[in-house]
Amino acid sequence: QVQLVESGGGLVQAGGSLRLSCAASGRFFRVNAMGWYRQTPGKQRELVARITRNDNTNYADSVKGRFTISRDNAKNTVYLQMDSLKPEDTAVYYCNAAITYYPGVDRDHWGQGTQVTVSS
Repeated sequence: QVQLVESGGGLVQAGGSLRLSCAASGRFFRVNAMGWYRQTPGKQRELVARITRNDNTNYADSVKGRFTISRDNAKNTVYLQMDSLKPEDTAVYYCNAAITYYPGVDRDHWGQGTQVTVSS
């Protein structure tokens, strides 16, 4: 069973920084694309940033220039460095990973979510 374990959320003042981490563990062949999504009450979960195994990235327009996604393939871990945080970044942040269990069998997995709160 694959698990995604997130860490790094918390409370920060506007203009501050946080770094989220998400590590995939379990028995699998390979971790493919990884990403971060966020959700606030009453709204749909939205993409924040995504990174392929070859380090190609894409970001939501609202976070471009402030957030940086990166990964360590040896540790099956993805990071989200969040700088210049704004109150509107407040949300539960979820890690997502596309996992290949063995060639031909792929599954999408989600972390449990970590709360990020930015005070004004």
